[in-house]
Amino acid sequence: MPKVLNRDQIDSYERDGFLSPVTVMSPEEAGEFRKALEEAEAKWPEAFEGAGRNNAHLNFKFLDELVHDARIVDAVEDLLGPNLLAYGTVLFIKDPNTPGFVSWHQDATYMGLTPPASGATVWLALSPSNLETGCMKMVPGTHKDGIRSHVDTFAETNILTRGQDIQDVDESNIVDLVLEPGQMSFHSMTVIHGSEPNLSDERRIGFVIQCYMKPEMQQTIKPVYAQHVRGEDPFGNFLPTPRASGNMMPEDVARRDHCNEIWSDILYHGAEKRRDF
Repeated sequence: MPKVLNRDQIDSYERDGFLSPVTVMSPEEAGEFRKALEEAEAKWPEAFEGAGRNNAHLNFKFLDELVHDARIVDAVEDLLGPNLLAYGTVLFIKDPNTPGFVSWHQDATYMGLTPPASGATVWLALSPSNLETGCMKMVPGTHKDGIRSHVDTFAETNILTRGQDIQDVDESNIVDLVLEPGQMSFHSMTVIHGSEPNLSDERRIGFVIQCYMKPEMQQTIKPVYAQHVRGEDPFGNFLPTPRASGNMMPEDVARRDHCNEIWSDILYHGAEKRRDF
């Protein structure tokens, strides 16, 4: 018996490779998390530069709380089952009237995780995510077609690590994932998706758990950390990591930095160059 999602929602995710929107908290509560984030940005600006937006849940308690929030995890359990790990998180922030965009891509391409069907990404909106602010757009059903060829562009305004891009995507049936603060979407690790620049006067802030996964998932490039979220882990395929003990505690920051160094080795494996994110 599902805890949060109904059968139609689960079927929609399995058919399309994504599900949106799912309301997880009120706009007011999402606003409190946004406030905590922006206060942290003001106090520790260096903590959010470059790769610092990766795995910030390891060194900020309020982001750790979101990863383990039962309202989110219950819905993930409906898709993946009762045994869950969290691979990592990314803060996808587009500042007002900036050219940053995300090209057509599949998450599983360079993450080194297999089988990709054992994971699902949660994208939680802490601010309005719509056509004007540059919401995600999905190509439904493409999660069933395997990994497509990607071209590394390293385009300056492309938010992706390598600026990786899938050429010749059929855009005839694109779905825009419009989210209000406190709503989240799910997407498969192999569905083709991207987003346009933020043309508004409002920040677009997404806190992304990328990804929740079943413990049988494996990292094929090099050993890396994952966090226990729920249930049992009979496989032990990932290095365990504790939850954040506070905000910017030295041991937590060191752990985040080490994790991000490993992520960089994985995401840029075989690439001609690297960027600082």
